[in-house]
Amino acid sequence: MKEIGGFPELELNRGREYHAEALSLNLGRTAFEYVLKAREVRKILLPYFTCEVMLESTARAGTEVEFYHVNERLEPVFDFESKGKSDWFLYTNYFGIKDRTIKELALTVSNLIIDSSQAFYPKPVNGVDTFYSPRKFFGVPDGGYLYSDAFLDVEPETDNSSGRFAHLTGRIENGAEASYPFFRETERLLSFEPLKRMSAITSRLLQNIAYDVIREKRRRNFEILNQALGFINLLGIDPDAGQVPMVYPFLAERTDLRRLLLDKRIYTATYWPEVLPKVSPDSAEHNLVTRLVPLPIDQRLNDEDMEFIAKTVLQNV
Repeated sequence: MKEIGGFPELELNRGREYHAEALSLNLGRTAFEYVLKAREVRKILLPYFTCEVMLESTARAGTEVEFYHVNERLEPVFDFESKGKSDWFLYTNYFGIKDRTIKELALTVSNLIIDSSQAFYPKPVNGVDTFYSPRKFFGVPDGGYLYSDAFLDVEPETDNSSGRFAHLTGRIENGAEASYPFFRETERLLSFEPLKRMSAITSRLLQNIAYDVIREKRRRNFEILNQALGFINLLGIDPDAGQVPMVYPFLAERTDLRRLLLDKRIYTATYWPEVLPKVSPDSAEHNLVTRLVPLPIDQRLNDEDMEFIAKTVLQNV
């Protein structure tokens, strides 16, 4: 029975989600788990350079994993002719700048899955299973999207996100440093979450986002950094027109740039330290983990912020 009257709820508009056509799930990693189960994937090839939570999904799906290398342009180093016909291949749209590589892979690689957790905006290549993680781009507590024509027979239960807002609201009122412990705790708790449908509140929040405005803001911030730092960026970025990156990935000569930026309260993540024990010290993955600094370009930042980041980097390289 419908509830009528009482106290008001959080006031949110009813707009349209950017990926309204996709299957709405509770996390990017569970979207991956969903497609593994729906496709009955027995074996999948994953890049060494990826987040370890991907292995939670493969374990839950009972899927065997084989790893492959990428080079320092974040492109796969793999003999596709050696791949078994029943094997699947996952490629990551790293930092949202590998649209061109994905289109090329889609022409030659069968059984392809795209991890678009770091690239919210590009729609999937036709016929290629693709999943997304909106919380990498927007202030939402969870959520995932999946494009696939394979479906599970059992409908997952719906998630409840009402207890996952302390880091989001805390950052507004208390700042990033004070709220970081809440962020870490939310991340820890999410690691235990099973496959579910997207919660009602996350869906409503994703209906309130100014997607076009944010797209252009991220593109502009990325371009400012690329113009200032591209000539010393060892990653050699050449993004396609239309891409909307998650960060500006800066591959530095020195390994302590992240610490120097932190001294200026410029916060950058490390992708992904758990990879190091799996690869040799002279591998591309080792170099990417230890030297790649993902500079922030998100929609809260303006031209002055970008110039400050660029100036700080140039003073320390």
